Amino acid sequence: MAPEPTKSLLGLNLDELTALARESGQPAYRGQQLFDAVYRQRIAEVGEVSTLPAEWRARLAGEGWRAGLSEIDRKFESSDGTVRYLLRLADGETVETVWMPEGDGGESGDGSEAGDEEESGESLDVDPSSCSPRKPKDGLNGARSEYSPLKPKDGLNGAPSGALGSWRRATICVSSQVGCAVNCKFCFTALLGVKRNLEAGEIVGQIAAVLRDRAVHPPLDRVNLVFMGMGEPFLNYENFMKAVRLLVGGVGIPESRMTVSTAGIVPRIYDFGKEEVRPKLAISLNGSNDELRSEVMPLNRKWNIAELMKAAREFPLRTRERLTFEYVLLDGVNDAPEQAREVVKLVRGMRAKVNLIALNPGSELPYRTPAEARVQAFQRILMSAGIPAFVRRPRGRDIFAACGQLKRTVSIEPLASLEPRASSREL
Repeated sequence: MAPEPTKSLLGLNLDELTALARESGQPAYRGQQLFDAVYRQRIAEVGEVSTLPAEWRARLAGEGWRAGLSEIDRKFESSDGTVRYLLRLADGETVETVWMPEGDGGESGDGSEAGDEEESGESLDVDPSSCSPRKPKDGLNGARSEYSPLKPKDGLNGAPSGALGSWRRATICVSSQVGCAVNCKFCFTALLGVKRNLEAGEIVGQIAAVLRDRAVHPPLDRVNLVFMGMGEPFLNYENFMKAVRLLVGGVGIPESRMTVSTAGIVPRIYDFGKEEVRPKLAISLNGSNDELRSEVMPLNRKWNIAELMKAAREFPLRTRERLTFEYVLLDGVNDAPEQAREVVKLVRGMRAKVNLIALNPGSELPYRTPAEARVQAFQRILMSAGIPAFVRRPRGRDIFAACGQLKRTVSIEPLASLEPRASSREL
């Protein structure tokens, strides 16, 4: 059910704020002042807009207008510097947003500046059993093949990279719905079902709240956004796209530093390709044939692999840009060599790369994390066929902030093991 309309300034574009100013008897330029205050300055209260006349500020507040910044209900900080935010919305619902200093390697090889930075290999990762940093192993042709959680190296002034203001670059993982309707069988968020879509202001409000909390100020040319949190962005397409335009024109984050992930809403992939301003596209594949993909992603029964890959092949890529396919590896389900070879057949000939994600564990899921050797064997098959393949580093597993783990967890208990199950099967 959609929320009742709110009188939130966050979510209104420049034209709408200018119209608000004119309706209040103010000159048109007051709209620009409001726009800058809401998006660039990220004000928390209308009264903070010092460029506006005090009388109008008081009138706006009296009429029920609010800045619309998301309220931080709880924060959970991981040993690797990742922070999971539980944000409370105006109607009492909550969503999650994740701050990852130094990112997770997800943009490596996508042809963007952000991807080039991630491929530069500035960071170390950490062995979860020893908590000691070790150099990441290089894969074939020099591709990164990190498997263990990342431990960022020290940031500016020698401060730990997770510390306030010490990171070289950071990624914010953003939600687009309260819950999710797609029902992927390996994802915690699917357990919630879907409550409602987020308004554009609620999507932008997550980012504004995190940037304000982390004391991040413009320019924002080292902040990356991934719309990979709770929900399916393409099932909330209009609000998602309005949020993107506000983030580019208002907050000041370039579209080239944004990536949106879809489970495969095929009609919207075509719509997305026509947008003048758009993030990079990632498609969740997770199965190498229809039978397997339908098992782990029931959405495949509506838009099968043939339809999905046709849309992917016809997607208009920009100069240097690569399409990203995401593939969550499930032990004994979709991680066998023959399935890797099927992925090769699907992706071969495309300007694309594959992100491999070893399942992030959880007792409520029916799957297990594959052994590292199986992940690396899967990657080698892709790369030997000339397909760039990268292993995403899990971030914030200990606070349920990693990919697929978001379900508004408030009681943090250590997982029985972060280690994948040993496998004796032939690779």
